[in-house]
Amino acid sequence: MNEINMTPFIDVMLVLLIIFMVAAPLLAVGVPIDLPQTAAKPINIDQKPVTVAIDDKGRIYVQDQEVPEGELVARLTAAAKAGVDERIYVRGHRQVDYGRVAQVMGAVTAAGFKKIALVTDTEQKR
Repeated sequence: MNEINMTPFIDVMLVLLIIFMVAAPLLAVGVPIDLPQTAAKPINIDQKPVTVAIDDKGRIYVQDQEVPEGELVARLTAAAKAGVDERIYVRGHRQVDYGRVAQVMGAVTAAGFKKIALVTDTEQKR
């Protein structure tokens, strides 16, 4: 018999596919934040965006790493591959002061970034 048996290969590939499908959502968000809920529809994204997160204590994170407030602009500039045209997503904890979120967004805007969006959870129907 001189043919290759493809069945074990296909089985292994399907198992790997299932593993990656289960693990992919776990890799998307690293900082635990309780986001506010809105009725907005989800946005389709092609690449992983640059994320700025503000936790309930007011600490700032860029791409899941805590950043002192003075280094926010430098860290964003280093993380943005497309420069100031990079899309920046700001995730603020539900309990954080709105003024703190506005302060962080102001710093991002002052750095020259124009595409800034707030991230929320979808509203649960009751």
